[in-house]
Amino acid sequence: MTLDAQGTNATNRAGLNGQAPRCDHINQLSAVEYGPTECKDCLALGRTWARLLVCLTCGWVACSDDARGGHAKAHYRETDHPVVAALDPGSTWRWCYVHRRTV
Repeated sequence: MTLDAQGTNATNRAGLNGQAPRCDHINQLSAVEYGPTECKDCLALGRTWARLLVCLTCGWVACSDDARGGHAKAHYRETDHPVVAALDPGSTWRWCYVHRRTV
């Protein structure tokens, strides 16, 4: 059994030959200008973060899901914007909240 980042059985979502289903959300994205490299919600609460994610639909920057605030996931829940990317220098990591996997 293969688990995704949330510990969910990813094998059940796999397509033919074990391939993951295609994520069409990345095809719907256009270039966006990123907001400031800070989590405004954490700043308002006096918290710090280790990793920032950017919403690839609107450019909103927030702390990662493993941070105490989990504000990137909260942004997804509020807006249904499906894909985020890591703001780490040189990173190509992207996550689709709808499919609950990297894309």
